[in-house]
Formats: sequence, C-alpha cells, structure tokens
Amino acid sequence: MTRFILSFLGGIFSIVTMGVMMAALTIGAVFWMYGRDLPSHESLAQYTPPTISRIYSQEGRVIDEFAQERRLFTPAAEIPDLVKQAFISAEDKNFYTHQGYDVRGIAAAAIDAVKSRGRDVRGASTITQQVMKNFLLSGDRRAERKIKEIILASRVEAALSKEKILELYLNEIFLGQNSYGVTAAAQTYFNKALSELAPHEAAFLASMPKAPSDYHPVRNKERLQARRDYVLREMRENGYITEEVYEHEVAQPLRSVQNGDFEPYYRALPPRDYFTDEIRRQLTEDFGEGEFFSGGLSVRATLDPEMQLEAARSLRIALEEYDRGLGRWHGTGKTIDADRLGSEEDWRAALADTSVARDIDLESQWLPAVVLEVGDQSMRLGIEGVASDDPRGTSVPRADISWIKGSFVDNFERGDVVHVREMTEDGSGSFIRWTLRQVPRVQGAFMAMDVNTGRVISMQGGFSYQDSVFNRATQAMRQPGSSFKPFVYAAALDSGYAPSTIVIDAPIEIDTPQGVWRPKNSSNTYYGPTPLRTGIEQSRNLMTIRLAQEIGMDTVGRYAEKFGVYDHMGRVLANALGADETTLYKMISAYAMFANGGERVEPTLVDRVQDRYGRTIYNHESARGNERVCVDCADPNLPPGRGPEIVNSRERIMDAVTAYQLTSMMQGVVQRGTASGVVDLGVPTAGKTGTTNDAKDVWFIGFTSNIVAGCYIGYDTPRPLGRHAYGSSMCGPVFQRFMSKAVKKYGGGQFKVPEACEFINIDRFTGARLGPDASGPNVVAECFRRGEEPMFGIQLDGGWAMSGNFDLIQPDGTTRARQVTTSTGRKATVGPKASFGTLSSGGLY
Repeated sequence: MTRFILSFLGGIFSIVTMGVMMAALTIGAVFWMYGRDLPSHESLAQYTPPTISRIYSQEGRVIDEFAQERRLFTPAAEIPDLVKQAFISAEDKNFYTHQGYDVRGIAAAAIDAVKSRGRDVRGASTITQQVMKNFLLSGDRRAERKIKEIILASRVEAALSKEKILELYLNEIFLGQNSYGVTAAAQTYFNKALSELAPHEAAFLASMPKAPSDYHPVRNKERLQARRDYVLREMRENGYITEEVYEHEVAQPLRSVQNGDFEPYYRALPPRDYFTDEIRRQLTEDFGEGEFFSGGLSVRATLDPEMQLEAARSLRIALEEYDRGLGRWHGTGKTIDADRLGSEEDWRAALADTSVARDIDLESQWLPAVVLEVGDQSMRLGIEGVASDDPRGTSVPRADISWIKGSFVDNFERGDVVHVREMTEDGSGSFIRWTLRQVPRVQGAFMAMDVNTGRVISMQGGFSYQDSVFNRATQAMRQPGSSFKPFVYAAALDSGYAPSTIVIDAPIEIDTPQGVWRPKNSSNTYYGPTPLRTGIEQSRNLMTIRLAQEIGMDTVGRYAEKFGVYDHMGRVLANALGADETTLYKMISAYAMFANGGERVEPTLVDRVQDRYGRTIYNHESARGNERVCVDCADPNLPPGRGPEIVNSRERIMDAVTAYQLTSMMQGVVQRGTASGVVDLGVPTAGKTGTTNDAKDVWFIGFTSNIVAGCYIGYDTPRPLGRHAYGSSMCGPVFQRFMSKAVKKYGGGQFKVPEACEFINIDRFTGARLGPDASGPNVVAECFRRGEEPMFGIQLDGGWAMSGNFDLIQPDGTTRARQVTTSTGRKATVGPKASFGTLSSGGLY
C-alpha cells in the first residue's frame, strides 16, 4: 500500500515536473520566438523627442512658436518630485521596485478580465512597458504586443536608469489639448511652470494618460475630478503627501485654463505676423521642415517689436486712407445665416466661428461684429466681446458712413459680418461712437533694416496677416518703376561719369517688335541738357533711357544682378525705368549697399539659431561674408567719446566714392526733388520715389546713415491706382511716419565721406563749374574722385539727336528761348513764353 502511494505520488510529481518543464519550455520558446526580431532599445538612450521651436525678440521675449507636437523637453533632474510621484501613483506605484513588468498587476488584470468575461480588460502595463509601447511598438491590444512589451521592458530596465525611463515617459506622453509631455501640459492647462504646480494640479495632469479625450476639463469635468481625487488618494497611500495635505488638496475645485480660471498662455504671445512667418519659411528651407517643426530650435530674431508695430501702423494708415478715398463699401464678404441671429448666444457662437481678421490695431482694436438691424439713421450691431447692454451702445450712426456712397440700406444687410472700432477723443480718449472699418482691397508692404548688419528690424507684408498670409515684402513680384533708376546712375558713375555730366532730356522714339515706343517724362515736358544730379532728383525718364543707352544695358543689367535686385535682368531699355519685376526685400537690401558705402550686406531676419542643447548652429555675424570683428572693444584705454573700431570682411561691390556720389544725389531727391515736402527727418536722408506706368505700383525707398526702409503700394492684381497716385504722395508719408520714430530710437548722422573725395562747387541746373565761394540755391558741392580731372561741357544723347520742335523747360518752369528758321530763310528767336509779368495789359487796366 505504501509502495502504491509512493508510486502514485511519484507519478503526480513527474507529471507536475514535466508540466512545469513543458510550460517553461513553452514560455521560453514564446519569448525566444517573439524576442528575435524586436526593435533595438538602444536608440532610447539617444532619444530626442519632437519639441517646440520658439522665436524670440531682441529682448529675449517669446514672440512665436512652431510645432507639430506641442512638447517642451525637460530633463528628469528638472522635473519636480511631486510631478513624478503623481504619475507613479496613478500609473505604476511599484515603478521603483519592479524589473520592467509587474507580475502582480498582470495577474490582477487577468483575474478581472475572467470575472467580467472579457468586458473589463485593462492593460496593467508599467511605465516602462508604456515607454516601449509609445516608442517601439504599436498601441494595439493583443497578447503578442504585450509579450513584446515585457521582453523589451526587461531589456530596457537593464540598460537604462529608472530616472531616464521616467524622463522618456514624462516627455513623450500625450496629455490632451495637443500637449505632449508634462511641461507643455502644465502650460496648456494652468499656464504654469512645473515647479509652480500644487499637488492637486499635478494629480490633474496624472489623470490624463488613461484617456485624455474622456477627461476633458470642461465636457467631462466631474469624471476628471473623480480621477484626480483617486490619484491624490494613491499619493497619500504611497506616502508622497500627508493626510493634512490630502484633505486640503482634495477639497480644491477643478480649475483650468479651459474653464476660464487662468489666462491662456497664448494670450501672452503677440498674434502671428508676417515677420515670424517669413522666419518659418526661410528656416524651413535652410534646415528642413522636420527639423524646424520638431527640432526644438531657439531662434533669436532681429525683430524690434516696437518698430514692427510702427511699421504695421504706418502702412495701414496709408492703405486705409486710399481705400476710404474711393468711397466704396465692400466689407468682409462674410455673412451669418438669419436662423442663427435669433438669440444672443447663437449669433455670438456664429460670429466666433467666422474667419475674419482679428489682428488689426489701428487707432484702436478692430472687432468683428454682425449686423442685427438695419435702419435709416443707425445700424445696430452685435459686437464680439462687447455686451449687448454696454453703456457705449452697439449702434453706428448715419454720420459714420458719410464717406460711403449710399445709405445703410444700400450697403448693408442683416447678418453681414463687419469690423468696428472705437472712435475716441484725441485728447481725453473718451468714447465718441463705434465706427465701421473694412480691410482695404489695395495692398502693400513695408520693410526696414540696418544698413551695416543687414538685420531686418521690421517687416509688414500687407494690411493684416490674418486676412492674407501672402507676404508682399518677400513674395510679391512688382515693377519697381523709377525706384530702380539709382542702379542705372550707379553703373554710369562707376563707368567714369560724374554727377555734373550733362545728358540730353528730349523726346525719343524707339522701334520695338510691338511698335514705336515714345517714352515720356512724368511731367510730359522736356528740359534739354541737364546734369545727372538733376536727372535723378526730378526722376527724368528720358535722361535715364539715354544714359542707359550710352553705357549699355549689359552694364546696367550686371549692376542690377550684382546688387541682387534681379537674378537675370532683361537687356531691354524699358527695364532701365524699372519695368522688370522684383521684390521689396531685394530692393531694400540693394539700397542698403548705397547707404553703407558700397559693401555687400545680406538681409537677415535671424541673429542666431540654437539647437535643443543650446549649441549655436547659425550666427549671422559669423556667417561667411558677414564677419564683423571689434578691434578695440576690450581696450580699457579707449579715449572717451570715441567708439570702438569695427572691421568686417564684406565684399565691396561699389566704389566708395560712387556710393557717396549717388547718396548725395539721392539726398537731393529728398531736399528738392520728387520727395521734397514729404520726407523731413531732421537728419541727412536719401531716397528715391517710384511710380510705374498708370500708377499700378508706387514706391519710396530711403535711408539714413544707419537705417534703410521702403514701401510699395498696389493691388495684388495690378491695376491703376488713379491719376493722383505717386510714390511721393502714398509711400512717402509711410516712410516719414516710421522713420520719425526710428530716428528717435536709433539716431542718424552724416553720411561717411570717402577720403578719395574732392569737392567742387557745381551749378546743379547747368552742370557748370563754380568758384569755391559760390552760393545760392543752384550751388551744390559735388564729390569728384581725387586725382581725376573733371570734364565739363560734354553732352551725352545716347545716340539720339535732340530735335528743335519742342519747348525746353527751365528749372523755374519757364521755357527757354530758341532759334528757328522762318519761311523766308531768316533766323528768328522764339520764346520764352510770356508770363503774367511780361504780358502787356494793352491799356485795358
């Protein structure tokens, strides 16, 4: 009997042993089979998560962010223990003791699944397993994936520290609201840094990994609060917080940005504008889209926020003035259906969903509004952000649309979406009324930059970025018109001509494949032999064409390409008058080279780019061709009042004397030429106006000794702006408004005179040499190259003779006397034309 029992027990033991061995072999085989082709976990040690790229202003303030996944990487050492403890309590309380997987947790999950007959299936994944799932595996719920998780988790636990694993988890995990990682989530939900979080806020974040969409702080507030309180209880049970702290924290209401308890982080950022979007466009080309949107770059922009606001304001004033002068209402083109205007809640929701510009601040902030009632003498509006019972009212009086043709009924319908702003007293700022506004259909661009460094301090690519993201400063190809003429004159001056050289201003006929071209001056008059200086001051078309013909369009084209105005300029005479297309960005850059004495300068919107580790990967000052070195900045014996010496290695593309001659001539444009009476900054200023055929584009570009700025205005689809549209009258005031502020901030001085300059007094009307003591409005001290004997009296006609069948206009506007041959063959003098002072009254008065 005993033997039988022992045999029986031995058999049972053998079966059990064999079963255990078979189970072990089976499990081993399964783990061996699934462990063969697993992805390498070694890459986790060099993990670089996609993070936000940020753009900073000169003052170091964040002005924009770009990201595909909104993540701010934070090393484990900088994540507060409170945050770590909250997530460990919520997700994996045995994190610091297990080897990558929790056997008890897996068993408990299996028992729950059996009890619920498969209805309650929970993952029981440790934090390490979740890292494996997020980084190396898919998220599907299959036994195969779970086995792979366990294998990889055990391997990773052997290779990485617990803190490194926790760092990966807390930076990678998705926590809702497009926030990845705890740092971005703290900013999104509370607008706080991790170090500022209270225990109940850390528990709030730790509630999210389970299912962010099921724990929305507004839609699922009660459910989220219950989960938060559970996490707090676990923190208490695990000894991370005391009973007293738990009681205090669990009593706190559920607060978040989404519930209106905190100011959103993005409110502290200025609205995205043309400047930062252009940085995105350029850096995406330089570094690639993937690196820019996920590389965690820190970009120090050249932007001056104060001057950017002034650039937007200056351009908007000009565009709105022109638009209102047309007297036509076109509005936003957006409407809200009548069935959504029944209640205030409905129309406010509909208005909030309507895509119209909300980034316009001109005199005051422009607000979207919907027309609720159209009357004869007033129109009632529903205004975004303004209560219906606001003491200021919500109506616009009839007097406000006196600039528009027609009445309220003629121009508006119920449901129209419009813009309004406050009209206030200039002195006191007290409210007068609401006034209707519209984004002009005419557009334009403005840009300003440092002439020595190429640092762009402001760029406005249109009236409103939110209305149109097309950046007209860098992307719009426009005809520069007469603003191109300085490049023709620069080519001539570098070819041996002088500001006193005489060029014939007379009619020309040119045969072209399209027929005979008869260019004219803007004034439709002719001035005969005239010095180059007066030609550019008064923007004489015929002189410019004759000069271009004289030096050759090949020479002009090479100069334009050398300055970067064009990549390939057509060699036709019309292009001497700016008929070829370019961008404002290129024109501003080229003018900077006049201002800095003829040295190449590359425009930049970025001072420096650093990677996620703080390493500088781009620096404008040290980029090839931009290097600038301060020779004596560290010299303690530098004399008082003397600035340090800056040496650069920039390429010289124009002789310094030529640059100064041209700058001096363009100063004449401002002092007595086409921009006189419009531009007056109180410091030496040079510039050039530009107006194309039929005034489809108008320009003004000007510069002081340190800042160059310019503007163009025109319709996106070019069409005439009208008879009274000129570069001086439309763009000149934009330049004046902006540069008045720029001069106060950046100053301005005399243009640097090259050592090779020798000054001779010249009559600017005739080009004749005058004595050293000559004075008067016609006298100008002209720079000539030292060692070169100036030539006077030579007239250039470009190969076209000057006929005598037209009136020659003198500088004072009168005609010149000329000799003609009569029908009898005799010579007779005709003119000058009679004026009021020379015409006899004949005794009638």
